Amino acid sequence: MHKIFRRAVCASLTAFLTLVPLSACQPKETDGYTTLKINEVTHSVFYAPFYLADALGYFEEEKLKIEITNGGGADNVMASVLSGDSHIGFCGPEASLYVLIGGSNDVPKVFGQLTKRDGSFLVARTPDPDFEWSHLQGKEILAGRRGGVPAMTFEYVLKNNNLFDGKDLTLNYDVAFNLMTSAFEGGTADYCTMFDPVAYEYEAAGKGYVVASVGEASGEIPYTCFMAKESWIKKHETETKGFLRAVTKAIKYVNETSETVVGEKLTAYFEGTSATSLSASVKRYKDIDAWVTNMAMTEDSFTRLQDVIDNAGELDRRVAFNELINVSYANAVYNEIYS
Repeated sequence: MHKIFRRAVCASLTAFLTLVPLSACQPKETDGYTTLKINEVTHSVFYAPFYLADALGYFEEEKLKIEITNGGGADNVMASVLSGDSHIGFCGPEASLYVLIGGSNDVPKVFGQLTKRDGSFLVARTPDPDFEWSHLQGKEILAGRRGGVPAMTFEYVLKNNNLFDGKDLTLNYDVAFNLMTSAFEGGTADYCTMFDPVAYEYEAAGKGYVVASVGEASGEIPYTCFMAKESWIKKHETETKGFLRAVTKAIKYVNETSETVVGEKLTAYFEGTSATSLSASVKRYKDIDAWVTNMAMTEDSFTRLQDVIDNAGELDRRVAFNELINVSYANAVYNEIYS
C-alpha cells in the first residue's frame, strides 16, 4: 500500500493528540439532547440527505444535535475520529480500511453508507459535447489524492478504457483535495474532477465544462460512509441508531420529493449558492442514482471497493467484510422505516 495516506493520518493524528485530550469528545447532553460531532470529508450537495436530516427536523426527533466540521480530506477525518476530536467520521471507507490494515487498535467501523458511486464530474477547459475517455490522451488531470477513493475510482475508470497514468496521460496527485478547483482555475492541468454544487457553479460561470460523470462510468461502489470507533458505537447504540434513522428518512424524502423543493431546503447549508444551482445539482445526483436506500453496505460492494483499491496498487491485503463493516444498526433502521 502506498504510504502517503498512512503518513498523513499519523501526522494529523499526532497534531490532534497534542491539542485534544481523548476524553474531550464525549457526547454532550443538554436539555435532553445529545450533541454529536461529525467531521465530513468535504461539503457537497452529494451529501444532501445528511443535511436534510437536520433541515427536516429528523435529528431533532431523535433528540440529537449535529455539529459538522470540514476535514478537507479523508486523512484529516480519520485523524479527528482516532484522536477523539470527533464522534463520527464521514468519508470514504478506505480511510478505516487503511487503519485496520495498519494494525491500529479500536479501528473505526463503518456503520452506515450514504453514497453508492463517485459523485464527481469531469470538468474540461473547453466544450466537448462528444466527449470520449480517449480524449484524455496526452492530458493532465486533477482527480484527487493518491490512495483516496476519488483518485482510485478515476484510475479504475481509466483502466476500463485502456488508459494508464504515466503512459497515456498524467494524473496529478500533488494538490490537496479541497484545493483542486482553485488550482485548476489557476491554470494547473487540463481537466479536473469536481463535486456539485462546485462543478455546476464553475460551469455556470463559464470557467469550464462538465463532460462526464465519473460515477456513471465507474459503476456502484461504497463511496462515502459514516464510521466511528467500535468502542464508541457500543457505548452509544441509541445515538447510532437515531442518527441512522434520521438520515435514512432523509434519503427517502429526497427520493420522493422534487429537486426544486429539496434545493430550497438546502440553501441554509450552502451560503451564497442559489436554490436554482442546488436544485440542478440534486437533479444531477438523482439522475446518476447517487444515494443508497438501505444504509447497510453490501458485501458485494465492499468486494468491488477492494478491487478498485487493489487496482490502484494500494492494498496490502484483503479484509473480511465483518472486520470493518457493521450492518446491524442500518438494517434494523431500514426495516423499521420500510416495513
